[in-house]
Amino acid sequence: MNTLLIGIDAGCGSVFDRLSAEGCIPNIDSLREAGTCAPLESQISPWTPSAWPSMYTGVNPGKHGVYSFVGFDGYDFELSTADDVEAHRLWTLLDHHDLSSVVVNVPVTYPPDDIDGAIVPGFMGPEDPPSHPEGILDDVRDEIGEYRVYPDYTRGDSSIPDSEKIAEYCRLIGMRGKAFRYLADRFDPDFGFVEFQKTDTVFHEFDGDWDKVKTVHEAADDQIGQILDEHDPDNVFIASDHGMGRYEKDEFRVNTFLEDAGYVETTNGGKGMPTWNVMRDQLHEGEEVETWEPSTVERAAAAAATVGLTARRIGAVLEAIGLDEFAKRHAPRNVARTGNEQVDFENSTAYMRLRTELGVRINLRGREPDGVVPPRRYDAVRENLIDDLEAATAPDGEPVFETVAPREVYYDGPRAEDAVDVVTVPKDFQHFLSAEPADAYFGESTEPWNHKRDGIFVAARDGIDTDADLTGAHLFDVAPTIMAALGLPAHEAMDGRVLPVVDGIGTQSYPSHVSKEGAEVGEDVEERLAELGYIE
Repeated sequence: MNTLLIGIDAGCGSVFDRLSAEGCIPNIDSLREAGTCAPLESQISPWTPSAWPSMYTGVNPGKHGVYSFVGFDGYDFELSTADDVEAHRLWTLLDHHDLSSVVVNVPVTYPPDDIDGAIVPGFMGPEDPPSHPEGILDDVRDEIGEYRVYPDYTRGDSSIPDSEKIAEYCRLIGMRGKAFRYLADRFDPDFGFVEFQKTDTVFHEFDGDWDKVKTVHEAADDQIGQILDEHDPDNVFIASDHGMGRYEKDEFRVNTFLEDAGYVETTNGGKGMPTWNVMRDQLHEGEEVETWEPSTVERAAAAAATVGLTARRIGAVLEAIGLDEFAKRHAPRNVARTGNEQVDFENSTAYMRLRTELGVRINLRGREPDGVVPPRRYDAVRENLIDDLEAATAPDGEPVFETVAPREVYYDGPRAEDAVDVVTVPKDFQHFLSAEPADAYFGESTEPWNHKRDGIFVAARDGIDTDADLTGAHLFDVAPTIMAALGLPAHEAMDGRVLPVVDGIGTQSYPSHVSKEGAEVGEDVEERLAELGYIE
């Protein structure tokens, strides 16, 4: 193998340094010590479904088109898949040069590309993802035994002890390493890419419990060591999609703030706020769905909410008489979503659709199905939005946001209009942003451990300049750097640069990338994705 890229979700210097001090990651440490290591600045927004495509394409979301877990058709939403990534992946570029690849567990790679080599998709794909070549996942299971994309339990299941959950994490990590080693043996690729996801999820699910964090990273480090021993790649890179840390300040409810500022209208009843998890029950039952419609009971809850009987009010009564836990166990999962206050997107001037988009979208006439802001008013509305959001102040007197900016500052390309109109970057990523309407602007953080801007980049082994200055290394730089390590020119459309750990070969144009059409989101996706903890 010429070049190996190891993806460690949420890997960052603060976590690695502490793990290193406790002797937990000897194989990663050996690469850091023998090679070079630096912070890797993530993109805005630094969340998995958009950041990994940015890493493996080298372009910003305005070019590749994926901004979050779901994409939008007007006010409705559907799960993001690899079909939505409208840019060449590293492995399709290598395929153009007759170089082969093995790609295992990388997020947003379902459905897989047809390349010389093998792809087993990871997060955002089905539990039994169609892989490339056809039937290869069956071969993997025949060779190594079990292979699953997601844990064999649902997050929040209190019947399973934490020790068993962490053991399952370690089993999943082992599956990644074993599958990659088998496929690398079989296909002898020029390029290998394996990603470890649970190094991120352990923070979300277990609130940063350090013993659990150590156990999971030790398991990933062990698999990395086995891959290095068995395949001895010439060049080794480690990269992460973002960092991880504790959010020390209060959660900020953006739509509540915008409602008081006159931008947001709310309503009781409806489908609820957009999220990718609402489809999980139907998918778990085997239905092939890409969007979600409420059940009869969920519609009834929405109707009751329109006359004041909200799920929150009913819940308070049930709690008072001791039936709240019974109701939680037996009510349909999304009753609280349809039966509570939500943003009235059609009648609002501007709103936050999803917290992971890190921004506010204007309800523009001609772009949105029921837009209320005429195009001639767009610039003025956006300027006022920026001024109002810049003035948002936390209880400690500090600004909530370090940056409030037009989307053009962060995004450019043919898919830039799919982005939010105003980007909102929390100050030092210390405020969790919520899109859910609430009674107050601030409250206890829904997820106190969450994503930070700086990930990590490591380069080691033959041909790596260990004295290179990596100041300013960015997520977009990974793909062109991998191309250069393989002796190939980068795509001229890439936004990143070749990091000076290797010599650049220049750029060239490549044929346009063509996405497949009509991929079905398979059974169990939404329920399994919910375990990663992005649900508010």
